[in-house]
Amino acid sequence: MTSVVLVDDQDLVRAGLRTLLTRDESIQVVAEATDGRSGVEAVRKYRPDVVLMDLRMPVMDGIEATALICADDATSQTNVVVLTTFDDDADIVQAIRAGAIGYLLKNTSRDDLRDAVTRAGRGERLLSPAITERLMALVASGRAASSPDPRLAFLSTREIEVLARIGHGDTNDEIAAVLHLSPATARTYVSRILAKVGARDRPELVVIAHRSGLVTS
Repeated sequence: MTSVVLVDDQDLVRAGLRTLLTRDESIQVVAEATDGRSGVEAVRKYRPDVVLMDLRMPVMDGIEATALICADDATSQTNVVVLTTFDDDADIVQAIRAGAIGYLLKNTSRDDLRDAVTRAGRGERLLSPAITERLMALVASGRAASSPDPRLAFLSTREIEVLARIGHGDTNDEIAAVLHLSPATARTYVSRILAKVGARDRPELVVIAHRSGLVTS
């Protein structure tokens, strides 16, 4: 069973999502919230597998709420999927960097949305085809200079910094010293980066860092 919290300020949207999702017996909507702050509170209370998060909401927007959920050890096991009408370049990158596991548009088909929720519950990353195209366009245009490899959009700012140090050939202890981390935290970051970008080993991360322009000297 995949448990879900719905976060959207529009009552009709939440009602529609609840009806759509609960037609699948393997999905359970455990709570709803009307803004980012109450969404964070609902996640802390119910610890769902997945949050469907709108972006533009009162009190607290979806980006900030996503960042709070993903940064909190108590709620970081919940996977956030942004579900929005907005496909603005900055929104896409900010949501993914905040920790969202996926970014979908509200014109996603019913079957695709239910499938996305199930996959997100298993920890799979997902982007709608339109969003993938936008990320690739960002890379091609050079406007995403800080993350020219689309996979890097899944990394937080700190993870980008760690990847850059890996590209320079730093050991975990050296990364810890330069970035003022504990050695254990540095090792954790390296493991997360390997998983997020799908790299086999550290040498592959070095190649990614160089090809992405993270190593400039």
